[in-house]
Amino acid sequence: MRDFTKNIIAQTASVIEAMKKLNEIPDSLTLFVVDEQQRLVGTLTDGDIRRGFINGLTLNNNVEKFMLLHFHKINNGFSVHDFKHAREKGVRLLPVLDNTGKIRKVYDLKKRKSILPVECMIMAGGRGERLRPLTDSTPKPLLPLGDKPIIEHNIDRLISFGIEKIYISVKYLGQQIVDYLGDGSSKGISIEYIWEEQPLGTAGALSLVNTFKSNHILLMNSDLFTDINFEELYLTVLEEDASMGVATTPYTTKVPYGIFQVDRNRVIGLKEKPTYTNYANAGIYILKKECIRKIPHNTHFNITDLMEKLIKEDMAVIHDPIVGYWIDIGQHQDYINAQEIVKHIENGYN
Repeated sequence: MRDFTKNIIAQTASVIEAMKKLNEIPDSLTLFVVDEQQRLVGTLTDGDIRRGFINGLTLNNNVEKFMLLHFHKINNGFSVHDFKHAREKGVRLLPVLDNTGKIRKVYDLKKRKSILPVECMIMAGGRGERLRPLTDSTPKPLLPLGDKPIIEHNIDRLISFGIEKIYISVKYLGQQIVDYLGDGSSKGISIEYIWEEQPLGTAGALSLVNTFKSNHILLMNSDLFTDINFEELYLTVLEEDASMGVATTPYTTKVPYGIFQVDRNRVIGLKEKPTYTNYANAGIYILKKECIRKIPHNTHFNITDLMEKLIKEDMAVIHDPIVGYWIDIGQHQDYINAQEIVKHIENGYN
């Protein structure tokens, strides 16, 4: 959320004052024009001012003569679809208005990708055995990846999609994670920690939270490095009215031989060196809150156990392939690969 106070200008202000303000604000983006009651009545950019001069306006005219009257805005109670529509229209600064027409907040859509009405749990209790000796004294989620730990990359991405409430399940060297991330206030979010007294698998910790308020919960592993579009997964779950949505990653297998299609001993077809694509579990899920009731309390229980329950009860479980990069940092080579991707991102190649 952006501090918008410097972007406010009165409709009676001079165009010279507006030009000075545009020169002072970051990125020289947009001014929000307000009336005497501080209600938003228009927007103004340097392009609007140039068009005004071309159409005969002068420096003697006030801002209200130059401002754009038809602009993108959303009201309290807006939906994810409203946010997505503004982004697709190329809007950079999106004001949110209260019931009186005053600006309540402004979102910078270059930094904020969505506003998802979900809470999140990050599973961060594992020992990271395959990454020893790196994890002998440091929990895997805190291993550095570029300028910050693995788990912080995931938290920052969640924040960019508007997720402000995060639970983190911890066990092995968990206090280090608590000490590093704190309560989340430094990032403008709320973080709570769920301590596992015993290993609870990939879903068991959900049973320890009875304060979820959102209708959908996002669950993810802490050792992932990905540019997943959380909004796409969420909207797919809504559109399909699914009980659970699973992010997947394509896994391609190339067969180096000609493959026969057979019916008993009869050849009915031939595929020459075919390629098959399957979809692997990417460790990121969105599920309806009601699904948590199916998880036994404080017991080792994997997310795949929950999937099998839902499928057996004919409740929809869907998948949504990740478009972009995805690495499960489980082994040393995975960690090396993730570090290479971070270098490219930091150098502006991604």
